Parts: sequence; C-alpha cells; structure tokens
Amino acid sequence: MPAYKAPVKETLFLLNDVFNIEQYRSLRGFEDLSPDLLSAIFEEAGKLAGEVLQPINLSGDQQGCKRLPDGSITTPDGFIAAYNTLKDGGWVGLSADEAHGGQGLPATLTILINEYFASANLAFGMYAGLSQGAYAALNVHASDDVKSKFMEKLASGEWTGTMNLTEPHCGTDLGLLRTKAVRADDGSYNISGTKIFISAGDHDLAENIVHLVLARIEGAPEGTKGVSLFVVPKRKVDADGNAAETNGVTCGSLEEKMGIHGNATCVMNFDDANGWLIGEENRGLKAMFVMMNEARMGVAVQGLSVSEAAYQNAVTYARDRLQGRSLTGPKFPDKIADPIIVHPDIRRTLMSIRSFNEAARALIVWTALKSDEAHRTPDSDARQKASDHLSLLTPVLKGVLTDRGFDNTVAAQQVYGGHGYISEWGMEQFVRDARIPMIYEGANGIQALDLVGRKLPADGGRALQAFLGEIGMFIQAHATDEDMQPFVLPLKTAAEDLQAATMWFMQNALGNPDHAGAGSTDYMHMFGLVSLGYMWARMAHVCLQQKSEGKGDVAFHDDKLLLGTFFAERHLPETAFRRVRVENGSESMMKMAADRF
Repeated sequence: MPAYKAPVKETLFLLNDVFNIEQYRSLRGFEDLSPDLLSAIFEEAGKLAGEVLQPINLSGDQQGCKRLPDGSITTPDGFIAAYNTLKDGGWVGLSADEAHGGQGLPATLTILINEYFASANLAFGMYAGLSQGAYAALNVHASDDVKSKFMEKLASGEWTGTMNLTEPHCGTDLGLLRTKAVRADDGSYNISGTKIFISAGDHDLAENIVHLVLARIEGAPEGTKGVSLFVVPKRKVDADGNAAETNGVTCGSLEEKMGIHGNATCVMNFDDANGWLIGEENRGLKAMFVMMNEARMGVAVQGLSVSEAAYQNAVTYARDRLQGRSLTGPKFPDKIADPIIVHPDIRRTLMSIRSFNEAARALIVWTALKSDEAHRTPDSDARQKASDHLSLLTPVLKGVLTDRGFDNTVAAQQVYGGHGYISEWGMEQFVRDARIPMIYEGANGIQALDLVGRKLPADGGRALQAFLGEIGMFIQAHATDEDMQPFVLPLKTAAEDLQAATMWFMQNALGNPDHAGAGSTDYMHMFGLVSLGYMWARMAHVCLQQKSEGKGDVAFHDDKLLLGTFFAERHLPETAFRRVRVENGSESMMKMAADRF
C-alpha cells in the first residue's frame, strides 16, 4: 500500500528563503502572509493530503467511476466525503476574490497546495483544479450578470467547473469544431454538439457543474476566428441563484482509459442547452486560454506530483528490500543481505528523481510568483516582465515536467523490480496516472512548437533575452565564488548550448520551418534543463549563505548541496547532445515519403 507525506519543509524553504516571499508584501493577498501563517496553511494542507486524499487513491483507481442505468455518474467510495472536507475547509476558493466568498490569498499558494493534493490523489485533485480554472476564466472575461450566477458557487466549491474543447474529429486544431450556438430571444444561446475527453464532466460531488464550452455561432467565420466561448451549466440557474431544472447537458458515456480512473472523463452531449456568451463573439479562444494557461500550470504540477509520490515510495522500498551485497563489502553484516539502497544504480535512480523534483518545485514557485505579480502589481513595467516570464515558461513547465515526471515514475517502478508491476504496491498506478499529463491541455509536442514558434520570437525575443540575461548576471555575480563553481560552471556551459541552439534556429528555421519542428522537443528540454540548473544554483547559494551564517538545518543544507552537485554533474550535460540534435536539422526526418513508413 503506497504512502505519501507532503514536502512542507521544502515548500517553505523555497517561499521564505530562496524566493523571499516578503518582497511581495505590497501585492494584494500577500499582506498578511507571515512565516507562521504560511507554515500553518501548508501543514494543514499536507495533513489533508496525507490523511484524507491518499488513503482513497488506490481504492479509487481500482473502483473507478460508474455510469448508472439512469445515466448518472458516481465517483469512487470516499470521494464525496473527501470533497466535502475540501469544500468545507475553503480549499477550493483559497485564491478566489473575497468579493466572491474566497479567501483572496495568492494563486501561488493554491498552485503549491495542489501539488500535495495531486501527489496524494491525482484523479481526485482534478475536480477542484478544473473549478479553479473555470473561475479564473469567468473572472477575467464574463459579464457581471454571468459572474453573479456562478462565481460564488465556484469559489465555495458548491458547484464544480469543466472545460469543453475537444470533439471526436478535432483536438488541437479547434478551428475544426462543429458544436453550434444559436441565439435565443433573451440574449442567451442554445448550444448543440458533442465534446469528448471532458475531465470531471459529470459526477456526484456537486449539485451543479459549470461547463465552459467552445462553439461556433451560426454564421460565424470558419476556423479559429469564428469560435466563441459559452458558460453552460448542467442545471439551469433560477432567480435566486440556485440550481433548477436540467439543461440539455448529459453524459453520453464514460471514457475507458489508462489511468486517473477516479476522475469522470466523459463524452458530453449538448442538446439545445441554454448558455451565455463569455467575452466577445468569435473571440472564444482568447477567453478560453485564460483557463488553459491555468490548466497548463496545473498539469505541470501534476508531473511533479506523481514523480514525488513515486519517489517517496521507491525510497521506502529501497531501504527495506534486502538483495545482494554492496560492491565495496557488506554494509549491514548483521542482515542476510544489504538493502538495495546501497547499490550505485539504485542511488543513481533515486537521486535523479529527487534532484529533478526539488528543482522542478523551485521552478514552479518562481513562475507561480511571477503569475501573481502579473495579475496583482500596479507597476506596468513589473507586470510586463512577469507576464513575459509566465508566457515563456508555461510550455516549458508543462512539457518538461510532465515528460520527466512520467520517466521518473517508470524509474521508481523499476526500483521495485517485479513488485512494481503488481497493483497492490501502487507503483503501476503512478505510471498510468503520470501518462495523461503529457497528453492533455496540449500534447507536449504542441508545447515544444509553441515555445519555438511563438514564445521565442514574441516581441522581438524580449522574454528570452530577459531570461538568459538573468541567468548570465547570476553566473557573473558568482564567477569568483569558489563554493559556487560546481553549480555555475555547468550552468554556464548549459546556457551556452541553449543560446547556440537558439541562434541556429534564427539562422536556419526561417528558411525551412521544418528545422524548428524537428528540433523543438530537444530545444524545450534544453530550456528545461537550463531552468532547473538555475534553480539549483539559486538554492545552493542560499544554502551556502545560511551555512556560513550558522542558520538553519545543517543536514538539510548539506543534502541540498549534494543533490544540486549531482544534478549539475549528471543531468546538465544533457544539453550538449540535445544541441547536436537541434543543429542536425530536419533533412533525414522529412525525407522519407509518408507511404514508406
């Protein structure tokens, strides 16, 4: 039976020491975040994850969601009680506006707490995460009338939210969608069509579900220029704001899928369902991207979350499993064999996962704080810089963290040997659950293309220049610090590889865009490695500084420095071969005729 303990100490170290959350005190929602309050919030969230959500993860996977003869959907045993605990504790609306009944705290806290919830139970955590994304989209683009109907219920968790994009014949290319919207006399719209792969599309956790639906208004232009966004509740809303009669929204079937069995992934049918326009006509993608960007950050967190849960359980197994003797002689001579954690290859596996997890968490904190700054600072220059960072790093976070997160669950499963293949240990569930974050909210190949094709050249490369400039200044600032050399020298080499690959794209991809497509995934992972290496350098600097001042936990700092050195030695050099791949271009990749594959 797997277990999970939230990494509260790690989270607080990043917020308080590495990224100095105090500097954000002037921003709305940050004013009262003392270290004691932060500690209390994360300790309580960790307790909820470990004591309420994790115990129903394995059973929820085995039981799954069910569609009853009357068409209603039930979630696994224990999910309703757990959701009520989450809702009643105010966790769904932690960062929602106080005007809507939320607590008004920074989105950074919600993002980091969602890591705990997803580590404990990924399928369950998606229900609240989708509601938070729907809330964000409505908060930015909905009219006051629409907000009055839905915002408080979403913030409280009384109602849940979804996003409905994909149709049977189209996924990423949303310009092909066929769901239609017909204007009604009262200014609303009647929505008809079918959507597939809708996470949390129908369930028994809430009395109403608020669907955000992309559709094409009759007479609208073809392609993405004619797509609009609508809010379509499962049940209509009466004059008092309560759920009333059904609204032509039904679950046609539950998807039979590889993982996240505890989340109801539905085929949703809309049959003249009443809905309201969100934002402007034919500008639906602009509004939906608010939710999608929130979701992509959330999915990146899921990559880390499952990696962390798999790591924790693999460590426990490696300490307990007796197998063979150490290559340098018995380490536990009183036992019939040594625990497998003495073996170098097991240590390589575990340290690779952990060194990724800790740097990935830092990268999420850094970017989450930038997101809060982009949305809450009155300083236009600071807002632009924060928005640039968020736009540039979102595809990197989503693509790299979910790719590596899945690889890490497989590696952790390998530590168990044959037991990792057996369901009761929980490792095969982690592998199955970790597979979907690489696919949904834009498959990772799309993230790589978005990074190379859109984010790099945006505004004349302004965001990229700022990113590389910050890393360059950090390296220069510590160029003569002997203790920092194990971190800054490998980072400098990796950053040079990234800059060289960027320059190669500039010189070659404009003339042949296939070069950009062929190298995009390798480039995205180069970008991720440099970002993670920079996070390790920043953490190492803080650890060295606190050690010199006699502050903090010496063992904690020593472990951090060791893990950061391992990452710099073992993983940052990967930028070299990825650079070679980028610079080899697309010729061999594109030469073979399609019918020869």
